[in-house]
Amino acid sequence: MTVATQTAEAAADATQVGRPKGQWGSLVFLALAQFMVVLDGTIVNLALPRLQIEMGISDTTRSWVVTAYALVFGAFLLLGGRVADFWGRKRTFIVAAAGFAIASLIGGIAQETWELLGARALQGLFAALLAPAALALLTVSFPGGKDRGTAFAIFGSISGIGAAVGVLLGGFLTDYVSWRWTFFVNVPIAIIALLGVMSMVRESKAAGAAKYDWPGVALAALGLGSLVYGFTNAEHGWGAPEAWGFILAGVVLMVLFVAVEKKVKHPLLPLRVATERNRAAAYLAAFLSGAVLIGGILFINYYLQIVLGFAPFIAGIASLPMTVVLIVTATLVARNLPKLGAKIPTAVGPVFMAAAMLWLTQVTAEGTYAVNMLPALILMGIGLGMVFVPMQNLALFGVDKDDAGVASALVNASQQIGGSLGIALFSTIAAAATAAAGGSQMGALSAGYSSVFLWAAGVAILIAPLALLLITITKETFSGSDENQPVHLG
Repeated sequence: MTVATQTAEAAADATQVGRPKGQWGSLVFLALAQFMVVLDGTIVNLALPRLQIEMGISDTTRSWVVTAYALVFGAFLLLGGRVADFWGRKRTFIVAAAGFAIASLIGGIAQETWELLGARALQGLFAALLAPAALALLTVSFPGGKDRGTAFAIFGSISGIGAAVGVLLGGFLTDYVSWRWTFFVNVPIAIIALLGVMSMVRESKAAGAAKYDWPGVALAALGLGSLVYGFTNAEHGWGAPEAWGFILAGVVLMVLFVAVEKKVKHPLLPLRVATERNRAAAYLAAFLSGAVLIGGILFINYYLQIVLGFAPFIAGIASLPMTVVLIVTATLVARNLPKLGAKIPTAVGPVFMAAAMLWLTQVTAEGTYAVNMLPALILMGIGLGMVFVPMQNLALFGVDKDDAGVASALVNASQQIGGSLGIALFSTIAAAATAAAGGSQMGALSAGYSSVFLWAAGVAILIAPLALLLITITKETFSGSDENQPVHLG
């Protein structure tokens, strides 16, 4: 098994180690760890322009501050679930929390670019261990009943809150303290979570001998890294060997990864999970929406701070409408999913996302927030809210209980990997368009960002036909009247 989210397994674990102590207390510390993992996906974004100046980082390298975290997190998330299951979930959590704190400290005191990027990669690696360990421990602490549903609802809401707080906190710390505190702030959070779990959560493990698919791990990490590096180097021209060579190598490695997963007895990614058409729609939607959300929206921050001249904290506040609208839309879609089904919102949401990005193509050096940004942020919030809810449900549709962990981890991994590839591709597009634009510096930058938003619109709209073609489940599935209901984690 991978990430242990099954009720049956949790009950077995609880029987082996005794009843979990301090259920609700453990929820606080496990949720705190999840909050930190999500927080670090966004907290550095608002610090990037100032960080870049102080560290003397180039525009191309700047994007790696975000990419290093997302790429390593996504690439090792499935392995993290297996390590937590077999090595011990509590032990994995403790090591990962301590490692995350140390990596954050290194990032905060970094003096060289390689130190900063290395710290971000280490954060991603320990996050890939921490996130599935926290989810598995939550399942063990709440093995069933109404409390389990409440606990998972609280835990799940942390993701939205963490992303929003990350934007605000990153801007505040950069403006009023130092960008370095976007790293340092993780240290006390990690220590509190670590100490709380040590004292309030019991150890648990999955039954059976530990079996790791190390060839799959190596091929996936090298393949994804090669693709991202190749897309990043494409700013030198798509014909440059450092671009097409690494992209080609990445494709070959990922093909080999699929071939290995077909053959090995204990695959990192059981292909049966990803090939069912409804789940495939979810993973593709996660991948593409991740590219738009993590990759495209990074350039909204650049436009707000560099072109419009917003201070980091003000830029964080300016980005909040999207988060608020996303939460409201997601709530409405979740309540009406039995009436709507999965196909309609998953197909319509990308239209709003694409419309938002097309609106942003009109950005200029003389633009304003109210005209150029706010309408697009509202549209993006609506689109993401419509896609995210059915996407999470589809990811677990009809999955065998032994595959529930890997299925839930895969949707998160897909989004992080999509984001890292999106950042690489969009950074290359921005650099090329900016260089070709001419004119004033701000005008050229705006032209580069406009090109990114046009490409992001094209990526977003791809989700719609995929949803229409692949999603076959009916709305009755979500009302409880269909025998092939999705597996829910809470």
